[in-house]
Amino acid sequence: MSPKNTICLWFDREAVDAARFYADTFPDSSVGAIATAPSDFPDGKEGDVLTVEFTVVGVPCLGLNGGTAFRQSEAFSFQIATDDQDETDRLWNAIVSNGGQESACGWCKDKWGVSWQITPRALSEAMADPDPAVSKRVFEAMMTMGKIDVAAIERARRG
Repeated sequence: MSPKNTICLWFDREAVDAARFYADTFPDSSVGAIATAPSDFPDGKEGDVLTVEFTVVGVPCLGLNGGTAFRQSEAFSFQIATDDQDETDRLWNAIVSNGGQESACGWCKDKWGVSWQITPRALSEAMADPDPAVSKRVFEAMMTMGKIDVAAIERARRG
């Protein structure tokens, strides 16, 4: 039975490559059915890969090879909670070293233009601290970072 809600990501022609990268990089991720176009369409031919079903950290997705009409935007991102610096480093580095781009505050973008927030749980917990002085220190520390430095976040939380 297919899920009731699926995230659909528009790609030019690289949906299968992206899905395989995500499945190889993130836990609880996989590639499912790959469908080809039954006839020609504006940016492709009969037999071209049209869609690929995949899962990213348990979230069902569909990659659509729709052509060049639309591009990814930071208006959509996957936010991946990490348990420690090693996991943060592994995921961030996998995305960036595979043709991606670094950004600020834990954000990066993969080579297909999909945005990712690699967010240590330590950051989320510290930002939710009931003491406004703590959350302010943590926020200000985060604002200086690309990839999140868990030790620096913990130092900011302690003051």
